[in-house]
Amino acid sequence: MDKKLLNIKEICEYLGIGETKARELVRGHNGFGVRIGNRWYADKKQLDRWIEKTRI
Repeated sequence: MDKKLLNIKEICEYLGIGETKARELVRGHNGFGVRIGNRWYADKKQLDRWIEKTRI
């Protein structure tokens, strides 16, 4: 994906998770959630950094 911001459905596809969990992650204090109006998106670069940081 070449997009900078991912919507909820794209986050689900990218991470292989459901919408409820994707919304929890984006609205949390993980550093990758972006709110525009009443919609939430994930900054893809920040999301990738978060994934690398939380890997075991």
